[in-house]
Amino acid sequence: MLRMPLTVRQKLVWFGDATRTKLWPLPCGGIVLALAGAVGLTHLDGAIDTSLPNYFTTWIFGGDADAARAILGSLATSLITVTSLTFSLTVVTLQLASSQFSPRLLRTFTRDRFVQGTLALFLGTFVFTLTVLRTVRTSTDGAAEFVPRISVTTTYLLTIASVIGLVAFLAHLAEEIRVETMLQTVHFEASETVRRTLSDTEGSGGHFRQPAAETAIMLAARSGFITNVVAETLVKAAEELDAVILLDRPIGSSVVLNTPAGLAWASDQTRSLTDDHRQVLQENFDYAVQIGFERTSVDDIGYGLRQLTDVAAKALSPGINDPTTATHALGHSAALLCQLAGLPLGDELIRDEQRTLRVVLRRPDLAELLELAVDQPRSYGAREPQVIERLFGMLREVAWVTTRPDHREALRHELERLRWALDKVDVDSTQRARYERLHGDVENAIQGRWFTREAGSGA
Repeated sequence: MLRMPLTVRQKLVWFGDATRTKLWPLPCGGIVLALAGAVGLTHLDGAIDTSLPNYFTTWIFGGDADAARAILGSLATSLITVTSLTFSLTVVTLQLASSQFSPRLLRTFTRDRFVQGTLALFLGTFVFTLTVLRTVRTSTDGAAEFVPRISVTTTYLLTIASVIGLVAFLAHLAEEIRVETMLQTVHFEASETVRRTLSDTEGSGGHFRQPAAETAIMLAARSGFITNVVAETLVKAAEELDAVILLDRPIGSSVVLNTPAGLAWASDQTRSLTDDHRQVLQENFDYAVQIGFERTSVDDIGYGLRQLTDVAAKALSPGINDPTTATHALGHSAALLCQLAGLPLGDELIRDEQRTLRVVLRRPDLAELLELAVDQPRSYGAREPQVIERLFGMLREVAWVTTRPDHREALRHELERLRWALDKVDVDSTQRARYERLHGDVENAIQGRWFTREAGSGA
C-alpha cells in the first residue's frame, strides 16, 4: 500500500519548528553568506580598484597594506570576544529561565529570531573580516601590493552594525528575561496552535466510545512523545481496508516502544480484520504517528497550558515563593481556556469523501484541560489567598464563555475540588467568608448570571 506523503503545509510547519528551535541554523547561514560576500567583494575590488573615481575614494579606506592588516586583525579579535560574550549571556539566560521558571521555556529562547540574528551578525562579520584579511598583500610578499579598499570599508561598517547589534541584544535580553514577556510569548504560541489546530476540525464533544467489535491493537513504533499525526495516511489506509483507526493517545502524550497506542477495527462490525490487514494498518500507523524526544507547540493544544502551569507551580515552590507570578500565569491560562471553550474540543473525527468515519484522534476535552490548569496551583497554592482567588476567577471566566452542559459539569467538578482543598486549610473568618462569596460568584456564572461584588446587582 502506498503511504500518503506529507503535505506541503505540514512539511513547512514541522521544518520551520525544527529549525527555529535551534540556535545554529541562522548563524551558520550568516557565516556562509559572509564567506561568499567577502570572496565576491574582494574580486570586485581587484577588478575596479584602479578605476574608482576620486569622489568615491575619499569615502573608503585609504591606508596601505600594513594599516589594513592591523585594522582587520584588531576587528577580528574584538568580534570574537564580543561573540563569546553574547554566547555566554545567552547560556546564562537559558540557565536562569530553566531554574527560575521552567525547563520547558527554553524553547522560547532558542527560537528567538533576534538572538539567532545577533549571533549570525557577529559570526558573519568575523568570518568576513578573516576572509578579507587573507587577501591583503604587501610588496614584500613577492607580488604587487593589494589592498581591497571597498572590502575593508565594508568590514568597518559591519563592525559598527555589530556594536549597535550588541547594544540592541542586551536591551532585548533584559526584556525577554522578564516573566511577563515569557508568559506572553507562551500564550501567543499556544493561542496560534489552538487556532490552527481546532478551527476547522470536527470534534466529538467528548471521548469516542469504542464499539463492541473485535479490534486490532496498534503498537508504538518507538519511545517518546507523539508530536504530529499525518492524518491523510491513516484515512487512506482505513478507506482502502474499510476500517476505522483510533489513536488512543492525544498529541503530546508519552508512549513506549511496542506498547499499545491505538486500535483498529472493521467498519462492518460483523467481520474481522485479517492478519495482512493488521500488518498494513500497523505499517501506516508507524509512519503516520510521528514520535519525538520532546513535546512541541506545533500541534499540541495542551502544551501551552503545561508551560504556564509549570511556571505557576515553580513560582509556588518554597525555594521561590512568588505567588504574584503564579497569579499572572493563571491569568494567561484563563485566557487560553476561554479560547478553547469556544472551539470543538474532544476527540477529532476524520471522515473520508463519502462521510464515513475513518480515523479518531484522541484530544483532551475541557475537563482535562481544566484539571491541567488548576490541579497543581490548587495543591501548591492552597495557603496563598491571591492564588486561590485567581483560581475562582478563572473558573468564573470560563463558565461565562461556555453554555455546554458537559463544560459546566466540568467546572462544577473543579469548583468542588477547590472547595474541598480549602476546607483543609486554616484561614480566618474574614478570608473564609470571601472564599464563600467567590464560590457563589462561580456558581452564578455557571448558571449564566454575573453579579458585581460591590453592588450585588446584575452586570
